[in-house]
Amino acid sequence: MTYVVTDNCIKCKYMDCVEVCPVDCFYEGENMLVIHPDECIDCGVCEPECPAEAIKPDTEPGLESWLQLNGKYAASWPNISQKKEPPADAKAFDGVEGKLEAYFSPEPGQGD
Repeated sequence: MTYVVTDNCIKCKYMDCVEVCPVDCFYEGENMLVIHPDECIDCGVCEPECPAEAIKPDTEPGLESWLQLNGKYAASWPNISQKKEPPADAKAFDGVEGKLEAYFSPEPGQGD
């Protein structure tokens, strides 16, 4: 099992999760974070820290595509282990439907 970041992180990107991760398995894209599935130790400490509730265990049904997306972008985006300021409009995008199709960016973030 691993944890995955899902669509509600897109354009929210709060980053509370990165500070509690004991193995630094988060990677930063331009407008979301992902978890490297081979580095995650399944401790679960990140899940309750996410204000957008975007982190889920991969054992939940329907998350296969998110597991693939997390793995794909964790391989090319920079690692992040320190919290930064979320986007100014993060709260406006929390809970918006269809964010993957409308707002996802494959571009990397800054990382640490």
